[in-house]
Amino acid sequence: MNKRAVGTEYEGLAASYLEKEGFSIVCRNYRCRMGEIDLVAREQGYLVFVEVKFRSGESSGSALEAVDGRKQQRIIRVARWYLMEHHVPENQPVRFDVVAIDGANVHLVRDAFWL
Repeated sequence: MNKRAVGTEYEGLAASYLEKEGFSIVCRNYRCRMGEIDLVAREQGYLVFVEVKFRSGESSGSALEAVDGRKQQRIIRVARWYLMEHHVPENQPVRFDVVAIDGANVHLVRDAFWL
């Protein structure tokens, strides 16, 4: 399987996990000229931008470690574009979560980083 197919598989797993946790998935693989966000969801009044990271082993570090400051800044830029493009009201609470999948373990980190 190529990287894109693997990514799609784990994004689907993450979406299912989030739905079981009470999230409503709004969009998968939102793309714009700024980049991509894996999932956009709603939970308890928040619009949530979700980054999904998978690691099969520890040789490349943990999945959570892969969402470094540079990646966070890219996600924030894409989220701002999404908010503008979809005319989301300025008072809409927004959050950035990470679903880290290390092997068979799925971890949800709410409020993983901020604007």
